[in-house]
Amino acid sequence: AACHPGMVDKQFVKDQSAKLRLFGEIAEELLENNHKALVFSQFVDHLHILENYIKSKGIAYQYLDGQTPLPLRQKRIEAFQAGEGDLFLISLKAGGVGLNLTAADYVFILDPWWNPTTEQQAIARAHRIGQEKSVIAIKFITKDSIEEKILKLQDKKSKLAEDIIENVNRADFSRGDIEFLLE
Repeated sequence: AACHPGMVDKQFVKDQSAKLRLFGEIAEELLENNHKALVFSQFVDHLHILENYIKSKGIAYQYLDGQTPLPLRQKRIEAFQAGEGDLFLISLKAGGVGLNLTAADYVFILDPWWNPTTEQQAIARAHRIGQEKSVIAIKFITKDSIEEKILKLQDKKSKLAEDIIENVNRADFSRGDIEFLLE
């Protein structure tokens, strides 16, 4: 069954961060329009804060991190796919690969990971064979923070990868190069 409201840290709910408030506004609008979302963070503590917020709003959800036992992990995935929960909170490392979560049509990345491929894999959890809707990914970045620097690092890594691939594709092989390879 989906996780439902329980004990909530009232102090936290009162002192919400700007990122959490923005998440709440977007999530509320999406849920009103019958959308479902995967919510990724690399920090389990961040997911627990978000979990408290979701409980305070009475939103049904599923939860998965690296400590979730395999049988329970599969049960939560199946429950979400069957419609039990509007949000699925997932740690980036635990949920980046091997999950098929096409019930969601939105993906939230709450904090950037230095490797853009990790985020792309997380987004791909919803964008799979069987997905009938467009998938929209929303990345939350705090202005003037290390998160902006991580985005720049991601951009550098992506450009480097593109340059390498482009140069390999443009590489001219002489007859001598090919003969050398075949010797």
